Amino acid sequence: MEAVLAKYENQINAFSDFLEDLPEVDEPVWILGACYDLKTKKSELLSDVRSRLWFTYRKKFSPIGGTGPSSDAGWGCMLRCGQMILAQALVCRHLGRDWRWDPEKRQPKEYHRILHCFLDKKDSCYSIHQMAQMGVGEGKSVGEWYGPNTVAQVLKKLALFDDWNTLAVYVSMDNTVVIEDISTCLFLITSGQSCSEAQGRTLQSQRPLDWRPLLLVIPLRMGINSINPVYIQAFKECFKMPQSCGVLGGKPNLAYYFIGFIDDELIYLDPHTTQQAVDTESGSAVDDQSYHCQRTPHRMKITSLDPSVALGFFCKSEEDFDSWCDLVQQVRLTCMQNRSRT
Repeated sequence: MEAVLAKYENQINAFSDFLEDLPEVDEPVWILGACYDLKTKKSELLSDVRSRLWFTYRKKFSPIGGTGPSSDAGWGCMLRCGQMILAQALVCRHLGRDWRWDPEKRQPKEYHRILHCFLDKKDSCYSIHQMAQMGVGEGKSVGEWYGPNTVAQVLKKLALFDDWNTLAVYVSMDNTVVIEDISTCLFLITSGQSCSEAQGRTLQSQRPLDWRPLLLVIPLRMGINSINPVYIQAFKECFKMPQSCGVLGGKPNLAYYFIGFIDDELIYLDPHTTQQAVDTESGSAVDDQSYHCQRTPHRMKITSLDPSVALGFFCKSEEDFDSWCDLVQQVRLTCMQNRSRT
């Protein structure tokens, strides 16, 4: 089995070797709401990409469930992408979108605390152990491949037990975001309280409650076997929004974390590299070099993307959410006008 996985990984790495550097074109590059001119801001762009937390396959961690697999190579790529989109939300929540990772500088304590949430051990709240075992409740056996919607549901459930981040994860149903549901469920409530309990408390309380930071995940299917070109413009516009937290998607059984685009190509972080699990005691400093991709980011044609994706947006405040709603309406109107001209 390990030989098969090694061959699979070597094929991916061999493909990566052929990826050329980012082209110097006139088109701007968009990364999670930030715009870069490659001719003048290339170093800033690469610093931004390098600062994103990068979660990959790991090996030799404690067996999941005590007797399960000790590596997620070959099956955990969508779980790792789910970790990346959630980690981006936590970085924005605690450090801000403009924070940058520098291996030569000491990082704030919030950064290390975020990283500890994802370490490969059973007591880390968003570890591969917690996600795989929570996935059993979604009908997925440990070691089975996940789709974007399933991993979003897992993150939503795990967030209920996360007292430090007080992050709400809302997963839309049927391509629809119900604003009233979000307004009800996203106010600060006791850990583990359900939306129905929150609604009862909201109706009974006479004082306003504090808005909880929101990770909004929207699973979509933008075509049958391939992306319908009619959706491409709106899809690209999502990466321009300040609230953009990236996209979960890829190809059948190959998940990637998409963070932006240049012209007709998507830019993504690839979890298909197997690294040794980091062994650390709780609360101690982590050697974080392996949690940041220090290579030129990968690219793929938008038309090569599987149509099943999940969009992610982070709204730290109610004002952020209202602004996002306005942007969505603007994109919708613009796309409708463009279609009417063709």
